[in-house]
Amino acid sequence: MTSALDPDGGPDTGSAVRVLGPTVDGQTRCIHYSSPLDIVAIRFHCCGEFYPCFRCHAETVDHPISAWPADRFDEHAILCGVCRTTMPISDYLEAEACPSCASPFNPGCSLHHSIYFA
Repeated sequence: MTSALDPDGGPDTGSAVRVLGPTVDGQTRCIHYSSPLDIVAIRFHCCGEFYPCFRCHAETVDHPISAWPADRFDEHAILCGVCRTTMPISDYLEAEACPSCASPFNPGCSLHHSIYFA
């Protein structure tokens, strides 16, 4: 998968978004989180690249994570690995499932929100 988000950071539906790190399948599951509900990848604020999780990011790059500031929660930084639609952080934080395809998200991911979102 080699294309990225639109240059304006808007939604990318239908095209492939490149997800980096040790993914184990086409729905963005990784070696750290691979349950049926682990279908979200996050575009990291620090580098603008999508990774399945903070551990994948840490194992792949040589810079620290910086959390998305609250005034930028309108950024399309969340990717549903099932339908490949991106969504704003604010929508993701309120959702239990993908608004586009209704695939459920892992509720346990909320335990890591403080890592990704300020």
